[in-house]
Amino acid sequence: MAVRPSTSISQADAKRERQRAVREIVARSPMSSQLELVRALRARGVDVTQATVSRDVAELGLVKVWRGDRHVYVAPEDLAPAPLPASDHRLRRLLADIPVTVGRSGLILVLTGSPGTANAIAQAIDQSSLSDQEGTLAGDNTLIVLFADEARLDRWLAVFRSLQEQASVDLAALPAALPSPLASSLEVPR
Repeated sequence: MAVRPSTSISQADAKRERQRAVREIVARSPMSSQLELVRALRARGVDVTQATVSRDVAELGLVKVWRGDRHVYVAPEDLAPAPLPASDHRLRRLLADIPVTVGRSGLILVLTGSPGTANAIAQAIDQSSLSDQEGTLAGDNTLIVLFADEARLDRWLAVFRSLQEQASVDLAALPAALPSPLASSLEVPR
């Protein structure tokens, strides 16, 4: 008696394939309900109930987001990470520690700091409340800030200069008698 290979697949394999299909469907077509997902799966030849789709949605971590004129399912990996709130704190801190000079060529500002600091300054600018720039481009100690027009450049430069001043005021406000290992080793006993 010959043994025929089984044509059925295991439940685990079927579930894996069904969930792969669900991910494909929500990535390609806006699905706003589990019933729509059931219909799309059945159109692919997958016999499925709403209860099974409900479990799949939960297991896949699908979430509903507003797209166009309705809520639709999306996979968590398709969601953009939430942008960090704009904050000038890091930029002020860097400006307090790194002397930065500003030059200009047309609608481009050239900022120069210490060797190896341009990337940190550019990233702090990009994450700050400064928003009139088109973009930043950093090298080792020099970065350029690009602008679309004169008015934006002037506004940006005024805010940047203000942040530089705030940073120097913040630095000056630090107590002069901060403990320092170097200072204590240089003290001469009386």
